Amino acid sequence: MSEDPRGNIGSDSIEETRQKKMEEFRRTFDPSAIRGDYDDVPAGSAGSYAEGGSVTSYSTDGSSLKRKKKTNEINSYSDSDTKKRIERDSKKELKQQRKEEKKIEKLKAKRNRRIFKLVWLSMVIILGVMIAQYIMIGVNDVLAISRTDNPHTVTVSIPANPSIDDIANILKEKGVIERPSFFKMYADFTSNVEGFRQGDFKIDTNKDYEAIINLLQSNVNRTDIVTVQITEGMNLQEICASLHENGVITDEQAFLNACNSNQFDDDFAFLKKITNADARYYKLEGYLFPDTYDFYLGEDPATVITKFLNNYENKVIYHKERYFGHKEKTTLEQEAADTGYTMDEILTIASIIQAEAANKEDMYYISSILHNRLDYGASSGVAQLNCDCTKYYPYRKAEDVPASIRTSFTSRYDTNTFDGLPAGPICNPSAEAIKAAINPNDSDYLYFCHDTAENGSTPMYAETLEGHEYNLSQIGKAQEESDYSEWGW
Repeated sequence: MSEDPRGNIGSDSIEETRQKKMEEFRRTFDPSAIRGDYDDVPAGSAGSYAEGGSVTSYSTDGSSLKRKKKTNEINSYSDSDTKKRIERDSKKELKQQRKEEKKIEKLKAKRNRRIFKLVWLSMVIILGVMIAQYIMIGVNDVLAISRTDNPHTVTVSIPANPSIDDIANILKEKGVIERPSFFKMYADFTSNVEGFRQGDFKIDTNKDYEAIINLLQSNVNRTDIVTVQITEGMNLQEICASLHENGVITDEQAFLNACNSNQFDDDFAFLKKITNADARYYKLEGYLFPDTYDFYLGEDPATVITKFLNNYENKVIYHKERYFGHKEKTTLEQEAADTGYTMDEILTIASIIQAEAANKEDMYYISSILHNRLDYGASSGVAQLNCDCTKYYPYRKAEDVPASIRTSFTSRYDTNTFDGLPAGPICNPSAEAIKAAINPNDSDYLYFCHDTAENGSTPMYAETLEGHEYNLSQIGKAQEESDYSEWGW
């Protein structure tokens, strides 16, 4: 150690002294004696110490020393190979953990699938049993197997324009069927949800669905039958009113419209021969053959009209007998063909005969008068038929004309205003009137009138106007009347 000339200790000596003090301090300093974040240490001291993974430094500040703790993490595996090995082991552990989790999840899923299959199979079995039971019960009802123990007959009332729901509910209420849902399905499957008739039906409760549907779509076993007599000479409006009063039809206008349509032409060839339908009030006037009919309540107008036309066809077109003393059987249509008039014209003549004649014999004399006027009336000055029965057609008399048009009404059929026949029949004549129109008496009469004062109606005929006027005077008619009541000019 060297000494400074000024008496100071050399730098080497100072360094050695400092190191000695530090060594002494390390030997004597107890780190465990330091507690808390700050402990007092002897003033003038400074240094640091290591404890575990931390380094503590301290310094003096006035009369006491405050310790400040700084912690720096020191990895005990600071070498790179160790780090890689640890990272690799961590990844392996994580991968193994994930594999274990997946394995557990698969086991859970497998167990859940087994439970689901078991539940699903149970539901299928239960549902299958229920469906099978439902189908068997339904099939038994379709085939009436379940309704054969106590069969009986019931009456069911079907309303107008019924739906399949209406039909099924009515049949269920009456005990005809047991399963309305099956009945509706069967009707839909067989395309029978429409076409059911209105009315009262007698049905046996042991009938299967097909038999029930067939019965309700026809008039078989209907009990709501009404008998209506259509008398000779009734015109179409009168027939319509009678049908409505007896409950056969519910809509009079629908019936009248149908009688003025072409909807029956394809079924009845004789209607296609009518060539002046536009000039008529009602196309089918004259073809609703008078007779006694059985109708059903609330029938469709087309069905009612078809029944009339069928009867006309049978009596006039198809029926054969020995008419007028002929040796061979013929039809009225065939007999009419020999007159020079069409069958429709014969019907028109017959309708006037029916409206004017007092009795059967009178029919043939009036027919002769009409034919005489039609054949040579023009040369005799009587080209017009002058039949008062045509004056108010399609109404019967003046009082029948609606009040709103009564004063101004003029019929297109009025034979007092034109020559020859009207456009069509004015009523529906009987077979006898048709025969009279085909085969009139042989006479030269041009006029007729009837004495209605006593003993019914007594016909009177004349060949001349003077003879007619005399007849009128005999029955108390005033000679100066312009229309002569029945056969005026």
